[in-house]
Amino acid sequence: MIRKYVGATYVASVLMGVGSTAAMAQEVINIGFSGPLSGGAALYGKNVLFGLESGVKDVNKEGIKIDGKTYTLNLVGLDDKYAPSETAVNGRRLVQENKANFIFVPHSGGTFALQTFNTRSNFLILSFSSLNAVLEKKNPLTVRIPEAYERYFPTYIKFQMEKYGKKLGIATTNSDYGRTFSKDFEAAWKNAGGEVVANNLMAYNTSADFYSGMGRVLAEKPDVLLIGGPSEPTALVAKQARELGFKGGFILTDQAKFNEMERVLGDYSILNGSVGVVPLIPEVRPESIPFMEEFAKNHPSVQGKAFSSDITLNYAMVRILAIAMELANSKDDLKAIMDKLDEAVKKLPPQYNPIQITGFKNGSLIYNSSVVLVEDGKLVRHALVEEKK
Repeated sequence: MIRKYVGATYVASVLMGVGSTAAMAQEVINIGFSGPLSGGAALYGKNVLFGLESGVKDVNKEGIKIDGKTYTLNLVGLDDKYAPSETAVNGRRLVQENKANFIFVPHSGGTFALQTFNTRSNFLILSFSSLNAVLEKKNPLTVRIPEAYERYFPTYIKFQMEKYGKKLGIATTNSDYGRTFSKDFEAAWKNAGGEVVANNLMAYNTSADFYSGMGRVLAEKPDVLLIGGPSEPTALVAKQARELGFKGGFILTDQAKFNEMERVLGDYSILNGSVGVVPLIPEVRPESIPFMEEFAKNHPSVQGKAFSSDITLNYAMVRILAIAMELANSKDDLKAIMDKLDEAVKKLPPQYNPIQITGFKNGSLIYNSSVVLVEDGKLVRHALVEEKK
């Protein structure tokens, strides 16, 4: 197992001069991360981890005040290569060796793996996955950071059916997330009167050659393609589909980010006719400019990275978690901390909330959502189309 520990040098400098191992143990709260830091999803995992690191760094400037003491956070990050079995191993290690009460995991398969023992081992899962199934298991110690992706479906379907047609080809990643997203979207597409003419999920995490798999999908002559997984391989999937002659529209899963794909493709022209989630860039999120400027000043290593919700939502979640611990006056009463998450969201200063998170309800963060279309090589933001009841 490849392991990557993050933040050890930083934490050592924070603790320098504290005086004793016992004091150190009392004044540090360990939080864990298990996600892909190698393989095709490495950029995705590293962006999530960077958001967490940045949140930890900023929280530690003032510390967390609990019962008259000031605590700092120590983030321990481990690579699971996007494999749920590795996530389970990492989770046990983080709990047993690092005494972590909080573990962030950016994929549904890893979330499900941790849910098999987190209530028994008493740690809170903070899942960066938009699958409803993450919460449907009724695990009392699970927080879902993104909203459910189904909220976007009516908008995706309306835009693409009206412009391109009703024949859909599915070519998403074959991860647990990709399989579930594809199944749910297929049902929504058919319910709207559409037809699924091809369904061929591909190994985004281990391959860069998607020509043969895409060729099988395009042989059925779809009007629209559902693609998506980590941004870098998703960009290659779109590029190779165009090279094979596809002229229709793309629907992107919410894991794929337009601004990250643009870095692979050079511009947005290949993505004309695509619809997906709104990236964190000034052109379509002007309200986020103050956050981005302040964040870049405090975390200069963000230069060269594409801002995304992978970074910003996880950054905000660290701050929300810290506020909730203070409100609960506890670092280990997990139920009390969860009960304070909604209040913590409302106390999160606006300059740390570029996605405009508004609350926490039924195990999930709530925030203002919209979508973007690529029109003539440019991103254009649109409000969501609400599903008819």
